[in-house]
Amino acid sequence: MLSDSDPTSVSLNSSPLDCPLPPPPVEVEPPETQKPALPLRPPSSSDEDFFSSASIASSSSSEDTHQNTPAPAQLPPQIPLSWPEGGALSREWVNGLMHCFEWASRAVPPQEFPSVLPVDVFDRLILSGHKILHKERNCVTISKDELNSDSRVVVVGDLHGQLHDVLFLLKDAGYPGDDRFFVFNGDYVDRGAWGLETFLLLLAWKVLLPDRIFLLRGNHESKYCTSVYGFEKEVLVKYGDKGKHVYRKCLGCFEGLPLASVIAGCVYTAHGGLFRSIVTTPVKRSKGKKNRKVTLNPDQTCLTLGSFEELSKARRTVLDPPWEGQNLIPGDVLWSDPSMSPGLSPNKERGIGLLWGPDCTEEFMKKFGLKLIIRSHEGPDAREKRAGMGGMDEGYTIDHVVNSGRLITIFSAPDYPQFQPTDDRYRNKGAYIVLEPPEFDTPVFHSFDAVTPRPAVNPYYDYVDVIDSDEELDLASMQPAT
Repeated sequence: MLSDSDPTSVSLNSSPLDCPLPPPPVEVEPPETQKPALPLRPPSSSDEDFFSSASIASSSSSEDTHQNTPAPAQLPPQIPLSWPEGGALSREWVNGLMHCFEWASRAVPPQEFPSVLPVDVFDRLILSGHKILHKERNCVTISKDELNSDSRVVVVGDLHGQLHDVLFLLKDAGYPGDDRFFVFNGDYVDRGAWGLETFLLLLAWKVLLPDRIFLLRGNHESKYCTSVYGFEKEVLVKYGDKGKHVYRKCLGCFEGLPLASVIAGCVYTAHGGLFRSIVTTPVKRSKGKKNRKVTLNPDQTCLTLGSFEELSKARRTVLDPPWEGQNLIPGDVLWSDPSMSPGLSPNKERGIGLLWGPDCTEEFMKKFGLKLIIRSHEGPDAREKRAGMGGMDEGYTIDHVVNSGRLITIFSAPDYPQFQPTDDRYRNKGAYIVLEPPEFDTPVFHSFDAVTPRPAVNPYYDYVDVIDSDEELDLASMQPAT
């Protein structure tokens, strides 16, 4: 739990600590050589009991934290999971889901995943989440009226299918509840081996507490990225002949994820960041027509920052946010990056989105009364290639400090990416931010090491030769712009 004396609570002026993390996991044994599932018993309903036997990383900065001795294996839960009678989720059910996913990641071959979460239970969960997400606005809000002196808002960055680190983060930050809000900044899937479990457990929390959990969209919640970076194949392996159905339902849910949030009226969060204004040009119709035709002219040569009104009107329900055409704001919000150079320009490195400088951060914050911008989108591999930008060793960077406030990048996947082609790993920590009363505008950083050991598992994508998402994308392979 969080407290003023928590050793991981870091001030903005604290110096980072270097802490090496463990080597990559070995490949999993072929399914036929794996041990059979253990006898079953009902899951515990206690959060503390759930983690009592799990091997988890401490969030202290001690170099001994990554040298964990594997804990005794958890006793298995009652599987397969069934949808609760009456249809309403409970904390006990969500705790049981977390228990099942953690245990199955160590004991059940991926192709036997339906023995843990049957398709009919998946369907009930994804439908419940779909209905909630598609009713939310493009920019969700946690208003000052919803917060009090006991409230905390936890902001989480990229997770990328690192299930065990997500479970640790939830416990370390304190589970969602009446006075504990969570805003997740996207990228739940791809690269890691448990993207499906990661997304579904967060979706279960969303269904349980829809006004306390906010799941924003990341650039990897798209058809293009999931087909390249592993999530599509992960789903097909885990659900076999039902895999296409499950994948299609997940994509439909991704389309409904909101794009951004505003917290306490003064904190803006989004996966990538800022976005352009879409210029409207009135064009006269032929004589005799009363109305004038309005065309959109997203002129790349005269970019200006967009407004929250424009954000609210953008069409987010697209499988792949367009990089051209009239609906550019979703792509900007999900793919853009900050820069140390002033101005607003197309993000030529990625082929989609924008680059914006400190002057744009100040302009946007001043115009809308903001004191903090929290974005994600860049891990240690991305930052390694960005001259002048801070590294991601501690799981966060403070990118711009301007008169109105700060721009921060938060990344919550430690020892990322899970699969790396060399032994020289990035060994980054993950981090999350806690916003505290009374103003909720001062970030408290909590860095943490990766959970070790990770279960041995094979990757679901060619991590050696895959196209780099931090460089120009294969735009021709993406869905047609709409």
